[in-house]
Amino acid sequence: MAERNRGWLKQTFGKKLNKLHKWNAWVILILAVSGMLLYIPSIRGDLGVLRVIMKQVHIYVGLLSIVLIALYSPLLVRHVKQLRNRPGQRFNLGVVLFILIGWSLSGLVLWQLRMFSPIIGSAALFAHDLFSWIGIPYAVYHSLTRLRWIRDDKKRAVRPIAVEYEEVPEGAVAAGAAGSAGVPAEPPRWKQAWDTFREEHPVSRRTFISTIIWLLLLVGIGPKFVKWLFGPVDADVSFTMADQTSDPNAPQALQSLTPLPESNPPIGGGRNGTFRIYTVTEFPQFVESKWKFLIGGLVENPQSWSWEQFSKLERIAQVSDFHCVTGWSVYHITWEGIPLAKFLEQAKVKKEARYVRFYSDDGVYTDTLTLDQAKMNDVMVAVMIDGKPISQKLGGPVRLIVPKMYGYKSVKWLNGIELIDRDVIGFWEERGYDTDAWVRGT
Repeated sequence: MAERNRGWLKQTFGKKLNKLHKWNAWVILILAVSGMLLYIPSIRGDLGVLRVIMKQVHIYVGLLSIVLIALYSPLLVRHVKQLRNRPGQRFNLGVVLFILIGWSLSGLVLWQLRMFSPIIGSAALFAHDLFSWIGIPYAVYHSLTRLRWIRDDKKRAVRPIAVEYEEVPEGAVAAGAAGSAGVPAEPPRWKQAWDTFREEHPVSRRTFISTIIWLLLLVGIGPKFVKWLFGPVDADVSFTMADQTSDPNAPQALQSLTPLPESNPPIGGGRNGTFRIYTVTEFPQFVESKWKFLIGGLVENPQSWSWEQFSKLERIAQVSDFHCVTGWSVYHITWEGIPLAKFLEQAKVKKEARYVRFYSDDGVYTDTLTLDQAKMNDVMVAVMIDGKPISQKLGGPVRLIVPKMYGYKSVKWLNGIELIDRDVIGFWEERGYDTDAWVRGT
């Protein structure tokens, strides 16, 4: 009992390593599970407030992993010396430290994202994702191959049965010839060489099962990793990223939109980067005969448009970047649409109006800007992206664009604007996001 109650500094070297290994295993497990849940876009809305809590847990556990690295640092040199005759374990130690430090540094940047430029944030997100793609499978492989029943090297795989062969007389049929004692005919030389190799190099159960685990992980995760690494081409929302610019199955009403000369080709040169598709509800379906766009509330002149009327409104093109609060960015997008300030001017905003509230066609998502923010010259009600209609998954047919703020302020499937005299907390602000959504450096 006295030994158990000794402080950390009084613990022996071996006990410190053992405790750090166990603590680190639990930390990686919690980070892996919480990280994957935060990563899946299709459950963002279902998690609701729980997602914000989970994000905080992920951050605090990540900070704990940094503490564990700090506690291990004084032991590193001695540990490496102890493993000088164990190259496999030294390699594993190096890989684990590389992953943990990479995870920690990139995670710190994402945690304090607003202190950094979007370029640094995007790099940190890529690194964090990359370390996750590598680290989680490696942790699974490392954990499974260290199970006691796998590590028992005394139990070998089945050795080949030694068979003595009798030389086949010249001219005999190799497939059926046999000696006088019924010994089978001599097999090909490659088969004899393979049997000899297996006899001299028996495969342990650990090696055999470890290889199977590695192959299963490679087959199960490899294709998704390659898809993530070399650029998404799948617009399926079940996959985290999508690069869909327009939906080939979109209604004819959308396909008939004619881009301005500035959008064809896009004056921004075409966007650089990839959108990650997030939604808090099912994707609302666009039905031209039922679609309406409304402006009301504290205005002198309420407005209402059908799609046919809305699609004929005078549009402009502008180039801007899109930044998500989770760290990713898409640059040099050519948006085409109507400045929000023009809508407000036509509606004749009343003096008592202080805020502008935006409604999504999904019936759930809303957000709010101050009147001054809404009048910024780059805030746009957009209908086209890089010369093509905005796809359903990217928030089309109409979405709000607020380039100087993070993407959760740019309401998708926009179909209603209301002028109000008080601040109303938006969907994600209710779930812990900052009302102050300005992007650093914009």
